[in-house]
Amino acid sequence: MATIKDGKIIKDIDYTDDLGLMIQLGVVPNLNGAQNLAVVQGMYNSFANGDVSGVLESFTADIEWNEAENFPYADGNPYIGPDAVLKGVFTRIGSEWEFWKLNDIQLNVMANNKILATGKYQAKNKKTKKEINAQFAHKWTLENGKAKKFQQYADTKQVANAIK
Repeated sequence: MATIKDGKIIKDIDYTDDLGLMIQLGVVPNLNGAQNLAVVQGMYNSFANGDVSGVLESFTADIEWNEAENFPYADGNPYIGPDAVLKGVFTRIGSEWEFWKLNDIQLNVMANNKILATGKYQAKNKKTKKEINAQFAHKWTLENGKAKKFQQYADTKQVANAIK
């Protein structure tokens, strides 16, 4: 903000978001991003250990969960709430696949309380005995330390072929 008198600047005050700039430059850690990263990492660890209730406890009561278009479990999109995700996604995975693992997970902090996870699904279908090794991306949105939204992007063709 500048004060001008007789065509000359006589006072100049700058208002900047120095902390925001320092976080963007990586000079100061984004503590909210670090907290969100820890929450998402915890969910993947719980899933890997078969602790589905641990995953569900990390969700808000009104989580909005979306499976990738043309993915076998996209028929219930959007799933609203942990119970809907449990019944519409996790229970179906458990009953239809001999195993379902997430490998090579890379987590990335994004702006606006978002975390991007990339990796590969490794799974074997119970009925067909076909296996997949399919790429995925998960976009998480967090609110107050809990997962508020989830969007899956995945190699749907490979999964569709495995269930046929």
